[in-house]
Amino acid sequence: MESLRERLLGPSPASLSRSGRLAWLGILLVTVLGGAVRLWRLDHPHRLVFDETYYVKQAWSLRLHGHEREIREGLEKPDELFTDGTPDVFGDVPDLVVHPPVGKWMIALGQIAFGPESSFGWRVSSAVVGTLSILVLGGVAWLLWRNALLAISAATLLAVDGHHFVQSRTGLLDIFVMWWALLAFLLLLLDREQGRRRLAARWGPWQERQRGRPVPRTPWGRWSRWWGPSLGPRWWRLAAGVSLGLCVGTKWSGLFFLAVFGLMTVWWDVGARRTAGAPGWFTGAVVRDGIPAFLTVVPTALVTYVASWAGWFATDGGWKRQWAVDNPAAPGSLAGLVPDPLRSLWAYHAEMMNFHVGLQNEHKWSSNPWSWTVQWRPTLFYAQWPERGEQGCEADRCVDYIASLGNVFVWWGATAGMLVVLFLWLLGRDWRAGAALSGIVAGWLPWFLYQTRTVYSFYAVAFVPWLVLVVVCCLALALGPATASPARRRWGAVAVVVYVTLATVWFVWYYPVHAAVVIPREEWRMRLWFDFWN
Repeated sequence: MESLRERLLGPSPASLSRSGRLAWLGILLVTVLGGAVRLWRLDHPHRLVFDETYYVKQAWSLRLHGHEREIREGLEKPDELFTDGTPDVFGDVPDLVVHPPVGKWMIALGQIAFGPESSFGWRVSSAVVGTLSILVLGGVAWLLWRNALLAISAATLLAVDGHHFVQSRTGLLDIFVMWWALLAFLLLLLDREQGRRRLAARWGPWQERQRGRPVPRTPWGRWSRWWGPSLGPRWWRLAAGVSLGLCVGTKWSGLFFLAVFGLMTVWWDVGARRTAGAPGWFTGAVVRDGIPAFLTVVPTALVTYVASWAGWFATDGGWKRQWAVDNPAAPGSLAGLVPDPLRSLWAYHAEMMNFHVGLQNEHKWSSNPWSWTVQWRPTLFYAQWPERGEQGCEADRCVDYIASLGNVFVWWGATAGMLVVLFLWLLGRDWRAGAALSGIVAGWLPWFLYQTRTVYSFYAVAFVPWLVLVVVCCLALALGPATASPARRRWGAVAVVVYVTLATVWFVWYYPVHAAVVIPREEWRMRLWFDFWN
């Protein structure tokens, strides 16, 4: 049984206690530093930048009315009024809003705490989840590799990524998609560990019981005899279902994380039963684990998603809130069994879907998904061009700039490393490589289905933690296996530290164009190497 436990779970926790303490100390330190730079000057610029003009005002409308409303007719410069202390710029007409409310409710929490006119207030929720995601990714990396250096490296690479940094300081929705997906990923890793621990503990007693029983007469009894023991309630999976429901409740792109992670968690159970030696390992995993996983995760996510519309349900003035009243179901039809609020919500969702599928317009900062990981067209969030004496400019011409340009040691490194990691997963059967790729499959590949739709590279923040994990997979190869010689491991550790240090230096150099620090235009050009970066 001890041998089985080690095959399923790796080295015992006792043998990793010192390394674990070191890992969490480093992860916490990186998280504190990453949070500090995200909160520093968070209120600058004190204006709605890029799509904050939609989501920040919609968040406050949710707070005031329970649903989003259009700007009051005839009102000029509502953004200036909002930021200057007159945040109630809304009329009585409901607004057709095409994203669910969870992310906007999270923005509203900061507005409630610090005031709706506070630029710190409408960005602080993004900063908090951006900071916490550093901590969570460090924990994820620890669960994957059980190596302090690699776990700290993962946390550091996320902390110093400019794309993640910029969106941690902006009141947009995609950082919350990333957060709920990453949290669900952590919960499923904890479920994987708990499930394997239960399997290791129950395998021996289950075998003994089967030996003492006659061969069952029913087909079901004979089949279940070879499937292995039941693993009981999976509470981490239930929590992951809630998190994925909130992910979908932020943007519908979270549906792809729900699908991919759902398949991934069952595939992990397939591997566990196969490792344990169950004769019917595939069928057993599908029946004993897969069906309960579906019934645990998907309905939980659905209920959570519908519940996230509570403000819309609780009020009467939201978009299409009264649609079912105006369009009653035919007597005796199945639609008549559905409560009117749910029928109205369905009609609203049909209109949202039509909008998303048909969205096509020219935009200077739109980009094709093919270009995202190589950072071909990072999104410009904010730009001012002060002259000498303006906004602290001490040169003839200066720049005040925010660009969501990713750290090339993360993005270019992951682009080059994806083939290596794919090889590790398909041919090396490294489950950690598959886990690293899962978020990229869920967060990036679906966008290739919408080649004619207007999309932007800032959507890619949703899968940046998994790009980091791809890089860490490659750094793990550089570090070498635990069985390698001490000299090999030392030189591998040096390579890892050098790589992470270079990524940190890159972030420090690019900080001014991520955080709107006024710099001379010549220094700005030294950072924005290519024309398509500006």
